Amino acid sequence: MKQYYEKIIASTGEDIRRPGLLDTPERAAKAFEYLTSGYNMDLNEVINDALFPSDSEEMVIVKDIELFSLCEHHLLPFIGKCHVAYIPNGQVLGLSKVARVVDMFSRRLQIQEALAQQIASTIQKVTNATGVGVIVEAKHMCMMMRGVEKQNSSMKTSAMLGTFRTHQATRTEFLALLSNNI
Repeated sequence: MKQYYEKIIASTGEDIRRPGLLDTPERAAKAFEYLTSGYNMDLNEVINDALFPSDSEEMVIVKDIELFSLCEHHLLPFIGKCHVAYIPNGQVLGLSKVARVVDMFSRRLQIQEALAQQIASTIQKVTNATGVGVIVEAKHMCMMMRGVEKQNSSMKTSAMLGTFRTHQATRTEFLALLSNNI
């Protein structure tokens, strides 16, 4: 990957031998590898058997999970937060594992709409939850730094599965709990 970054930088007209750029191709390659590390993550290793028996049938919410991803259209970052809720069905997932699932999918070339769906379907698959709700809020550099250059724009996407889709009261409770500062 380093050699490709050298070519990309040189194609801008820069001198790749300039002192400030000497190590840039290698650093850029390492950074890109990290930013796309989700491709190398295995769901079973991410979850690591952190499923625990529970009689709870009440909503579990993990709010404000920070995320960053790369837009698959321009390879520019989008940065924001994710809110995940689920209704347990005999087991709950370790708290940190919810954030790790978010990381696994956000660290891939991605569109935000698909990201919300991937997180929701994975949480439902892993927990066998009766319902899952995911909301992703993000600012997209492809919208801010190029094109229309709208600095204050943000995007919100949702994925609602099971009872979050079929029962308005469940969806309403989720959205109300997200808007409350409790």
